[in-house]
Amino acid sequence: MMMTLGMFVFGLSTAAYQELQRQTDWRQQSQSRVGRRAARQFLGPGDDTITLTGTLLPQFTGGQQSLNDLRDMGDQGDAWPLIEGTGVYYGTYVIASLKEGKTELMRDGAAQKIEFTLTLERLDEDDIDRLASNAALRALSNGLREALA
Repeated sequence: MMMTLGMFVFGLSTAAYQELQRQTDWRQQSQSRVGRRAARQFLGPGDDTITLTGTLLPQFTGGQQSLNDLRDMGDQGDAWPLIEGTGVYYGTYVIASLKEGKTELMRDGAAQKIEFTLTLERLDEDDIDRLASNAALRALSNGLREALA
């Protein structure tokens, strides 16, 4: 296991990535001053973005279904805990984008090589309404309300 995003496990049988890039920003508001450099005020943390890139070889590794699973997770709009296989907890992330490219196509259009780029953006833990587990609880609660009505 390389990493998990919620219940999705990144690995050779699903979507092994070859590169992880992380960009963390901090908000520094600038205030212009006459005859001096601008003053800056620290406003807090900014965006925290993780980008995973990889190549799938469906004959040997994960394939299209793994990318479809990630798309389904993105469609839900929920936040998911991101945990590296080493045990490092990155925080809760939403799927911001998924890009794929297919090459080395067979006669039926099946790709022998699928390259992907997955972009994840961090949410603060206090934004609990976006957590996937809470979304499941909300759906269950709504279902119970409807059944009792």
